[in-house]
Amino acid sequence: MTKRPAPGTWLADSSHFSRPTRREFLRAGWLGGLGISLGDLLAGQSRAEERTGGKIEPQARSVIQIYLQGGFAHMDSFDPKPDSPVEYRGTILDSIQTSLPGVRFSSHMAECSKIADKMTVVRSMTHTEVDHTRGEHSMFTGYRPSPALVYPSIGSVVSHELGQRGATPPYVCVPNQGSQYHGSGYLSNAFGPFSIGADPSRRGFQVRDLNMAKGITEDRFEGRKSWKNLVDDHFRGLAEDDSIDTMDSFYRRAYDLLASQEARDAFSLEGESAETQELYGMNPWGPVLRPSAGARLLMARRLVEAGVRCVTVTYGAWDTHAFHYRGIEVQLPDFDRGFAGLIRDLEQRGMLDSTLVLVTSEFGRTPKINAGGGRDHWPRVFSIVLAGGGVRRGQIYGSSDALAAEPADSPLSVEDYNHTVYHLLGIDARKDLMSPGDRPQQIVMNGNLVDGLLA
Repeated sequence: MTKRPAPGTWLADSSHFSRPTRREFLRAGWLGGLGISLGDLLAGQSRAEERTGGKIEPQARSVIQIYLQGGFAHMDSFDPKPDSPVEYRGTILDSIQTSLPGVRFSSHMAECSKIADKMTVVRSMTHTEVDHTRGEHSMFTGYRPSPALVYPSIGSVVSHELGQRGATPPYVCVPNQGSQYHGSGYLSNAFGPFSIGADPSRRGFQVRDLNMAKGITEDRFEGRKSWKNLVDDHFRGLAEDDSIDTMDSFYRRAYDLLASQEARDAFSLEGESAETQELYGMNPWGPVLRPSAGARLLMARRLVEAGVRCVTVTYGAWDTHAFHYRGIEVQLPDFDRGFAGLIRDLEQRGMLDSTLVLVTSEFGRTPKINAGGGRDHWPRVFSIVLAGGGVRRGQIYGSSDALAAEPADSPLSVEDYNHTVYHLLGIDARKDLMSPGDRPQQIVMNGNLVDGLLA
């Protein structure tokens, strides 16, 4: 595997009224849910826009991270070992041929097997962290955990470096922030994710804080904006600097977001046809019995289409220490249909080449089935998937050994993985950010660009 250095860097007063009556001015929609923090969020995004100057033209305009929380079993999905002993391969799942000659997936991956030619499957992802939280930190930040510092996630770095595009937030979690390490780390909370707060699979789904509060008409909303302006005018006369004007510009952007029909539509599935929902494996007519991977991934497509730069989707409970096959028998086919539907939908809409799609977990699961019929934590080798956004199509990168226990060739480290993701997004992973105490800290230290993953 040939590696090359990363390219050069691309240029990419607290509240003035803190008494409770200020909240009355902001109790409509999203502002009612986030208050002053939304102003802080938009302030941070504005600073990011000033840094980039609109000059970044990355290979991927957006990224969708699909996080399979708990530890996703590689040998029962993207890296089956049909010739291994029964205590390793199990007896429940067969393997099936994919669209790539000689490449096989688990039989629960029937739809993904048909689109294997549109993605790269990495079968040699590796690190040494056996604990869930430590594995999450490694995968989502590119750093091994440190007692001294929590590093920012990919989504927060994207928000910090690239800023807001249009009316939508730059970084959204669906349905919620699945891990504490999906957040902003040592960066300001202004660069943290906006969580939609509910599962889009549910009937009557609505994003919290994005609609007008009950009883608030457009006229009343405009009136509350006027009340705030009166207070701002009073304090503006007393202030000796432009902090009031600066903060006011952020709130104008917040009002614009709340009033933007385009942004509000992006957070809704109501406009999607039954055919599109079926493409994602959803049942538009039947009862909703469990969270749907398809609904979450369809929401992610709508968000990136509307301008969101990074969407992190969390799906499933994959920590199957006992009754492993019972635990994945519904989740795995549901993920298979939803993920394949997302790739097909992005391709049909001409969005796949500009949208980087990632499927990750904090680690894999043990090659050998335990006495309870489960599989335990296994970070030494596992599988991830990359597609679109400058990723090479139709390849298996690296391999595990005959028992899916160790990398056999081309091991991929968390540092190299994160470094390559940032490269595809047009961000120099070696750039210094300022951590607490104004200490420069590289976005990713020691990582290298992996040419073999690139188109």
